[in-house]
This record gives sequence, structure tokens and C-alpha cells, in this order.
Amino acid sequence: MVEDAARHAKALRFHVRIIPGQTLAVTRGMYERYLSWVISCFAWAGLKPRAYVFGMSPWKNHLRHWLRGETVSQKSRHVGKAWFRAFIAPAIAARKGSKVYVWGYKVQPFVEQFCRSHSIPIIRVEDGFIRSISLGASKAPPLSLCFDRSGMYFDATQRSDLEQLIDTYDFDADADMMARARAGIEKLIASRLSKYNTSTDTDIAAVYGTKTHGKRILVVGQVEDDASIRLGCDRIIDNNELVRIAAGENPQAQIIYKPHPEVLHGTRANQSDPNDLSDLAMILRQDITLADAFQTIDHVYTITSLSGFEALIRGIPVTCVGMPFYAGWGATDDRQQCERRTAKRTPEEIFAAAYILYPRYFHPTLNKPLSFEEAVDLLAEMRGQTEVPIT
Repeated sequence: MVEDAARHAKALRFHVRIIPGQTLAVTRGMYERYLSWVISCFAWAGLKPRAYVFGMSPWKNHLRHWLRGETVSQKSRHVGKAWFRAFIAPAIAARKGSKVYVWGYKVQPFVEQFCRSHSIPIIRVEDGFIRSISLGASKAPPLSLCFDRSGMYFDATQRSDLEQLIDTYDFDADADMMARARAGIEKLIASRLSKYNTSTDTDIAAVYGTKTHGKRILVVGQVEDDASIRLGCDRIIDNNELVRIAAGENPQAQIIYKPHPEVLHGTRANQSDPNDLSDLAMILRQDITLADAFQTIDHVYTITSLSGFEALIRGIPVTCVGMPFYAGWGATDDRQQCERRTAKRTPEEIFAAAYILYPRYFHPTLNKPLSFEEAVDLLAEMRGQTEVPIT
């Protein structure tokens, strides 16, 4: 075996040096470590598969707790092409049944190409729809994650596992699931929780003022360079254009514009200036909870924001300029079409798929799986411990 491994190492060592357009200088020490790696590849052939994690920031090492029963090997966010082909790829190929996990689409194309050519599952990971009491940029661990083998829920250019669930799940035959979904909607609304929960409880009547117009419309802003807009829209659009669309279609209505929490907190930048809209809309300057922001609202406009779905489960009509996961099923007013989405679904059915069937929930300190209901209770408890006065 060792002789075979040595010959294999010699061949691969030559291959490392001739990768087109790249050179990997191999010192004696590197060669010895490489030979050891190759020999271990042969030894690994009879061992259990590994979960290889790529494209994630170092602080996201909590993922190993979610992958119980799997031997996890988490690599740095950016792996060099030559190093991957020479050292990492042989190890992955040697362990039959191994899987590769990546954060969204943050992985180099050569990793994806390798997985496709070797029939190795590539599983994309993203935050779920109830996450934490802090913004993702604050590096707070999530309570929910989505694991998708097909695409990502925010990517309308291809079919995701969530889209497949919404399209094909037999909701009519699962009365228990639908009862759980209805109860889950009531629980989530009563908890006043959202995906992020940094916002301040507010006397919204003092902010909005007396409702003198016939209609009050909330326009929900997003981080404008976010992948959900880039992959969820068939044209370029920013928050300011969204406000102008809402105002143009509702000339007699009061328009209220709510910028994204990460923009208000300064962790992400705006690409359009809200001050340019001062003649069209009331601009909210503080991070107000969605539970308060939705009060007295008659209609919500969004590009692809999850906030649109949170309005929908409250019975508020929603216009989607882009194609979020909850659009295209007949539950929203859609300005973009998705020919794949032909089934008609209610908000309760979409909720069952997106909040109960699709994501996983996990206790961030006890490191144990949770149900959706348990996750909401835990998040409410965590928020209660950091409660701030109403402003």
C-alpha cells in the first residue's frame, strides 16, 4: 500500500506543478506532508464519510454542532485552487459518501465543479427565517438554518428545495401539519418576533400620526446589494424606485418607508439615498419592530424581503416587485413571473413549508435540536432578557 501511495504521490506532485496558469512550489517539508496526506487517503477509504465545510467565516464553526453524526472538516473561507486539487480533493474523493457544505454561493467555482464531476452532494447553508435577537453581522449564532441541495430559497433563477416543497407537498392530506401551521402563525404573531429582533418597541401611533389618508402603505427596504435582490429580480431595482412605484400606484395614500435594520444600524450601506424620497414618503429613522410597523397598514410593498411574508400571514395584502420564495403561488400581487411556480398556495401552506418543513432549529448553547415551536419560545425568552423600554 505504501509503495502504491508513494507512486500516487509522485504523480500528483508532478500534477501540482503543471496546473494550467498556476504554480505550487513544493519544498521537501511540503512533499513529506503531502506524502503523509496521500497515504492517509488510502487509509481513509474504509472509514466513515466526512462533511467538508467551505466558504464560511471562521466564526461560523458552530455548524459542526448542527451536523451531529458527521465527522466535520471545516476549511478556511477561501481555498486556493492548486491546494484544493492537490491536497483536499483527493481526501474528499477517497471517502465514499462524503458531502460538501457551503455558505450560500460563497464558494469557489472549482469546488462546485469538482463536486459535480465526482457526484458529491453540495449542500448550501443559509440562515432560517427566525434567527436571533441580533443582526447576522454581529456574529450571533442562529437558532435556525436552511440546508438546501438544489439551490437557495432566495434564488429565483433555479428551483430550490423550498420551492419543491411548496410546489409538491400534499398539504390537503396532512391535516396535522396545517393545524400546526395555523397555530404556528398565531404563536409567531403573538410573540412579536421576526427574523432579526434588534428593533425597539414603539408607540407607533405617535410615529405615524393620525390616519387621515384613505390608505396607509408600508414600503419595506432591503440591503440593496443583497443576493436576494440580485438573484430574485429580473431587473435592477433599488429601494428608492420601490417607494416611487408604491407612490405612483397609490397617489392618495400615505407612504411610509422603513429602511432595513442593518442599514439603520450602519452594518450595511445604502446604495440609494432615502432623503431623496422626503417629498413622497415618511421615512422611519429608527429601527422599529415589524409588529409595530404593520399596525394600521393597509398594504405592503417589497422587492423580495421576508417582511412581505410576515405581512402576508397577518392578512395584509403584499405587492412583490421581485420573486421571493412566497411569491408566484397566487397569495401575493406579483410584478414578476416564475413559470415553474404553477401551484396555488395559501399563506398557511407556504408557512408550513418555510417555517416547519424546510429549516432546522437548534439550541445555540445546549447544542440540541429544537422544534419550530420550541425555537420561538426560546427566542422570546432571549428577547425578554434584553428587553428595552418602549420609546
